[in-house]
Amino acid sequence: MPLALFDLDNTLLAGDSDYLWGRHLVDLGVVDGDLYERANQQFYDDYRAGCLDIHAFLRFSLAPLRQHPLAMLEQWREDFLRKHIEPIMLTAAHALVEQHRRAGDTLIVITATNAFVTAPIAARFGIEHLIATEPARAAEGYTGEIVGPPAFREGKVERLHQWLATHPATLAGSTFYSDSINDVPLLETVDFPVAIDPDPGLAALARARGWPIRSLRGGDVWT
Repeated sequence: MPLALFDLDNTLLAGDSDYLWGRHLVDLGVVDGDLYERANQQFYDDYRAGCLDIHAFLRFSLAPLRQHPLAMLEQWREDFLRKHIEPIMLTAAHALVEQHRRAGDTLIVITATNAFVTAPIAARFGIEHLIATEPARAAEGYTGEIVGPPAFREGKVERLHQWLATHPATLAGSTFYSDSINDVPLLETVDFPVAIDPDPGLAALARARGWPIRSLRGGDVWT
C-alpha cells in the first residue's frame, strides 16, 4: 500500500497548531503574555522564512509541558482543540484524506509540531499513524526535552526512515503534501511531491520543478 504523507500545519489545517497552542496558553494566563507572545510570533516568522532554530524553539515551546501537571495540560488541550483546531480543519483536507483512504493507501501525518499537540488532531482526521517531534516523558510528566531527532526539515526524512524500518511499507508510490519550504527534503524523497497552498519559497520551487500545486482553501487547483 503506497504511503500518503500529510504535513499538518497550514496544509490539512488552515493555521498553525503549534503557534495557536502558544496563543491558547497566553489566553489562559499560564505564561507571561507579552513576553511569550513576542517570542512565539518571532519563532513563527522564522519558521515561515525557513530559518527557524528548531532546538531553540523546542526549548521555548516545551517548557510549559514541563511546568504543569499532565491532567491540567490535557484539560487545556481539550479546550484548545475545540476552540482553535476544529474550526480550522479544512473540509477539502478531510476529502483528500478520504480519497487516499478509499485507495487503500497508508495514511501518515508527519509534522514538526510536538506529539502532545498533534496526536489528537491526527485522530480527528482519522489518521492512525503520526510522525511528530516527541516530547520526553518522566514518571511525573513531561521533561521539556525531546526523544530522538525533531521531525523538522531533514529530520522528517530521518524519522520517516525510522518508521519504515518497523513497518511493512516502502517509499514506492509515496505522496507527500506540504505547504512549507522547510519540507523540501521530504518532498524530494517521495515519488509524488505536492505543494498545498504553498508559501512563496515552496511555490517558486514547485513551479520550477513542475510539482503540482493545489489549494484546500477553496481556491482553484492548478499545476
